[in-house]
Amino acid sequence: MAQQELTVALAQLKPALRDPQANVARMQAVIAAHPAADLVVFPELFWGGYTTTDLEALVCDVHGELFAALAERAAHHRTAVLFGAAEAVDGGFANAAFFIDRDGRPGEVYRKAQLFGDESTGFVPGDALRLVSVDGHRLGVMICFDVEFPEVARALARAGADALVTISANMTPFGFDHHLFATARAVENGLPHVYVNQVGEGERFTFTGGSMAVSVDGELSAEAGGQAEGVTVARLAPAVPSRVRPDYLALHRDPPPVSG
Repeated sequence: MAQQELTVALAQLKPALRDPQANVARMQAVIAAHPAADLVVFPELFWGGYTTTDLEALVCDVHGELFAALAERAAHHRTAVLFGAAEAVDGGFANAAFFIDRDGRPGEVYRKAQLFGDESTGFVPGDALRLVSVDGHRLGVMICFDVEFPEVARALARAGADALVTISANMTPFGFDHHLFATARAVENGLPHVYVNQVGEGERFTFTGGSMAVSVDGELSAEAGGQAEGVTVARLAPAVPSRVRPDYLALHRDPPPVSG
């Protein structure tokens, strides 16, 4: 379990559609501008922008030059990075969350399990959840629509997550939905929750922003707010029980059988 505070930079930004080189340059600039951050989090599919078509040119290759340049910047500043990108996998492409640790090494890739709308026309769903670690903080990773399913966050919590991190490309008219769901996932699992969303006009959607960090009691500890670009810093304390709520994980019993 983590014994120290974790400083997280929430990068609520609009990616350049179909331009990974420009987006990596933007990520490098954010990392350099926030050297005190232990972790910088970028939105879902930030690498190439949110799209479900022509993904071959938009995949993130951990052996490629662009990834190497990003990893080098992360290592230089001793900053871990979490970002969204398309990944080439057996059977097509995954909507994935890539992790780079503070030494610039690639970590486990999480592939979005719950695909939204027509995402299934471009992506295949992931079949495993992932925890990544930064300075002893075990972070349960979710992508956008995942946050709307209590079972995903609960599985991460029961696997030992110290906090939840959701990267998102949530669009109009669902902004309030994710504010509600992100808060609920924090409270019901007794875990702080970092939520980072895209902003601006995309290929087909308007993204709603609303990036935030939520405490175990559902209180906002940091908030980007609205639909403006910006980087907001949150500080995650070591996991402590809620001041007022029961320990839902400790008290949880599997539901009894349904009859009738």
